[in-house]
Amino acid sequence: MSDNLFGIHAKALQVRALRMDVLASNIANAATPHFKARDIDFTKALSLAERGQSTDSAVAFRIPLQPSLDGNTVEMATEQTAFAENALAYRSSLAFLNGRIGTLSRALKGE
Repeated sequence: MSDNLFGIHAKALQVRALRMDVLASNIANAATPHFKARDIDFTKALSLAERGQSTDSAVAFRIPLQPSLDGNTVEMATEQTAFAENALAYRSSLAFLNGRIGTLSRALKGE
């Protein structure tokens, strides 16, 4: 039922939250030797989520522009940019859902 009410935004919000966790993990491990940065292919993950499948196959290791000498592939500028972009998209989906819930609430109240 929520798919009909909220469209793709409910699934998009879940995938954005998952991506935020992956990016936050990358940032937290920026100084961990041999840590390999990962990211989520949003389009692939959303497609999998819509079909009710696991989004694990949409997670892949990020190819660094300049790997560090200790084998860590986290590039802070890349991670921070991706995190900020994802946070903005997350807030947009959340704002749409909040608007939709408000509309449904007013309709149920007869306003």
